[in-house]
Amino acid sequence: MNGFSTEEDSRDGPLSQTCCLVDDGERCQRPAGNASFSKRIQKSISQKKLKLEIDRSVRHLYICDFHKNFIQSVRNKRKRKGSDDEGGDSPEHDAETPEVDLFQLQVNTLRRYKRHYKLQTRPGLNKAQLAETISRHFRTIAVNEKDTLTYFIYMVKSNKSKLDHKTDNASG
Repeated sequence: MNGFSTEEDSRDGPLSQTCCLVDDGERCQRPAGNASFSKRIQKSISQKKLKLEIDRSVRHLYICDFHKNFIQSVRNKRKRKGSDDEGGDSPEHDAETPEVDLFQLQVNTLRRYKRHYKLQTRPGLNKAQLAETISRHFRTIAVNEKDTLTYFIYMVKSNKSKLDHKTDNASG
């Protein structure tokens, strides 16, 4: 599924369409982006009781970047609150931790991450599901900031990268 109901609709792409959402009873007139209205988005909207719904008269499922970001921000706030309730990270830590949008990465990059960390997933995940799974894993990785920054500064000052070590070892 590419967000279009027919192949004929897909010729012009999402940029020639307007957002398929109705916001508080008024049809959104912003240009549609590449994000499509999914069951996961619909679930987020209904859980948060947002006044958003899909316009059933449109023949595509693309939403504008404004609504995409709005829905993501609502979903991210819920996740942070949930992690506090479960006795997870402190509120100070959540406020300082930037949210990384892994959905911006290419599918191949997400698959390489999954393979590198040997993440177990069911076969046939779409990009959104894969990004969500990887995002959950990414948030669990502990980082020693002092060591990381020290190592980073050393590498920058010495004009080296991690890849240089592989080259040096192979030739030496």
